Amino acid sequence: MLYLVPTPIGNLADLTFRAVEVLQSVDLIACEDTRTSGVLLAHYEINTPTISYHDHNERSRGPYLIDQMKSGKQIALISDAGSPGISDPGFYLVRMCWDAGISVEALPGPSAFIPALTASGLPSEEFVFQGFLPTRKGRQKRLELISREIRTVVLYESPHRLIRTLTDLLHLMGNQRMCAVCRELTKKFEDIQRGNLHTLLHYYQAKNSVKGEIVIIIAPPEFK
Repeated sequence: MLYLVPTPIGNLADLTFRAVEVLQSVDLIACEDTRTSGVLLAHYEINTPTISYHDHNERSRGPYLIDQMKSGKQIALISDAGSPGISDPGFYLVRMCWDAGISVEALPGPSAFIPALTASGLPSEEFVFQGFLPTRKGRQKRLELISREIRTVVLYESPHRLIRTLTDLLHLMGNQRMCAVCRELTKKFEDIQRGNLHTLLHYYQAKNSVKGEIVIIIAPPEFK
């Protein structure tokens, strides 16, 4: 059995009671980064053994985890933050479980894009999640597809690429497209800025630095 266990995106109190129970009861926890997860596990006094599983070792570590589950062990998969399988290598392990006839159970819990979307005040009836944009190959093509999207678009972005992405979006969508930049969600310095692309670009260009993981919400073209 593989359990997909969402972990807090900032506030440690956001881990659910059920998630704690699962993490305490399984035989092994596969972590994106054992050091990062170690802070969370220590906070909840969870002593289950851990093993690393990330995008640099998924091809070699995945078969080992499958063999462990075939032998009867229960494994929980967690990422550094949020729901495993969303913009991380969890997808590969889940696919391997289905191919091997191993049951997969996904727990509900924290994710970055849902609170960002609902707090933005931008349309949420229909939306498309695009995850992280490519940094090089395929970036322009993806941006052009997004610029033609008639639904709300949700993107993940790192702080050092925020200005570049806002600039690219402005060039393709125009100054007046409404948008929200949601940063450090659930943390002490949570910050949500909402306005048109022109306003947001100038706001972040004027800042000395931007920190924390970011969710960008782009409204449909007809929204004012």
